[in-house]
Amino acid sequence: MKVVVIGGGVVGVTTAYQLQQDGHEVTLIEKQPQVAEETSWGNAGMVAPGHSFAWSSPQAPMILLKSLVKKNQALRFKPSLDPRLWTWSLKFLAQCTEERARINTLRKHRLATYSQGVLHEVVARENIQFDNNARGIMYFYRDEASLERGIAHMKILADDGQEMRTISRDEILKLDPSLASAAHKIAGAVYCPTDETGDCNKFTNGLAKLCIERGAEFRTGTAVTRINVSGNQVASVQTDKGEVKGDLYVLSAGNYSPILARPIGIDLPIYPVKGYSLTIPIGNHGAAPTIASVDENNLVAITRMGDRVRVTATAEFAGYNTSHKPDDFTFMKGIVQELYPDGADYDRAFMWAGLRPMTPTNMPIIGPSRYRNLFFNTGHGHIGWTMSNGSARIAADMIAGRTPAIPLDGLAA
Repeated sequence: MKVVVIGGGVVGVTTAYQLQQDGHEVTLIEKQPQVAEETSWGNAGMVAPGHSFAWSSPQAPMILLKSLVKKNQALRFKPSLDPRLWTWSLKFLAQCTEERARINTLRKHRLATYSQGVLHEVVARENIQFDNNARGIMYFYRDEASLERGIAHMKILADDGQEMRTISRDEILKLDPSLASAAHKIAGAVYCPTDETGDCNKFTNGLAKLCIERGAEFRTGTAVTRINVSGNQVASVQTDKGEVKGDLYVLSAGNYSPILARPIGIDLPIYPVKGYSLTIPIGNHGAAPTIASVDENNLVAITRMGDRVRVTATAEFAGYNTSHKPDDFTFMKGIVQELYPDGADYDRAFMWAGLRPMTPTNMPIIGPSRYRNLFFNTGHGHIGWTMSNGSARIAADMIAGRTPAIPLDGLAA
C-alpha cells in the first residue's frame, strides 16, 4: 500500500521504517524542517524499562496540589481556562488508584521491554550510531529511608522480570568514579544493568536517512492542516503545500494528534506535559558522568551523550506553552553541578523545553480508528524513546494483519 505517516518524531520515523520493511510505499509528513526536532530532540535519552512506572499513581494528586504553592515539585499543575486540561485531569485522577497504577505500570513495562528488544534488532541490522551507552542506569537515593522506599517501589518491576539490584555507595563509585566528590550525599541505588541510553534525535535522523535512501518520501517543513474524510474513510490530508493522498494513514503527530483528530469526530485523550532539559558540552572537564543516573529524591535525570551531558527534570501541566526562562533551570543545574562539579562546561548549557504527549493511563494509543484506513500510533508520553520501536513494530503487524508479539491491553483509543 501507499501509506502516509503524519509526524516525524521518533514514533513516526520508526513507524515509517517498519512499514517500509514490510514493503509499503511510505510518505512521511513533518512540519519541522527536520525530523525529531520537538519532543524527540531534548529528552533524557534513556531507554529504560527499569523506570517504566505510571505517573498516575496514588501519590500524584498530592504532588500536583503541592505544586500550586511549591515551585520545585517534580509534577507541576498550572490551572488554566482550557476545558481540555480539566477533562484530561479528571481522567488522569481516575487512574491514580493503587490498582490502576499497578496495571498501567505493568503494561508500560511489557511494552518498554519488548520495544528495547526491537531497538536492538534495528541497531544490529542497520548499524545506526547514536551515542549509545549500554552500561545500565543507576537510580540513587540520598538517605536510607528513601532508599528503602525506592527498593519497595521497584519490586513491582523486579517481580515482572526486570533485572535490577541494590548497590552500595562503594559499588556506585565503581560504576561511576565521577561521583566521588558527592558520594557522602548518596545512601545507595537501585541499578538496572539492562537499561541504556542514547541520543534519540541522532537515532531518528539516522533511521530517516535509511528510509529515504530506500525510497521513502519525507516531506519535512510541511504542516498537515486537515484530515479530509469521505464516508467511512480518509480521502487525503491537506497540508500547507497541497494535498497528499494514500491508501492508509497513520497518525503519529504526538501532541498535535488530538488537534488533527478532533475535527473528524475523534477525541484522543492526549494532553501535553512540558519537560525541561539542559544539554551541556563536557569540554575539557575530567570528571563527567560515565553512566546515566536519576537522582530519585529530586527526580533529575543525568545522561552522558558522547561529548555532552543531558539533564532533564519536571513535568508541568501548562498546555501547549514551550516558553522557558533561565530560572526554570536553576534547580536542575544546581543538582548536576553538586553531583559532578568537574563534569561539564555548565556556563555553556543549552536550555530547552518541550512537550510530552501524555494519556491519562500513560499508555500510547496504537490501533485502528473509526475510519477504515486511519490508524493511530501516538500518545507515548515521557518514555516515547523507550517505547517507540516496539510500538512501530506493533503498528506494522496490525496493519499487515499479523498478531503482535505482545498483548495489546490498554493500547486502544
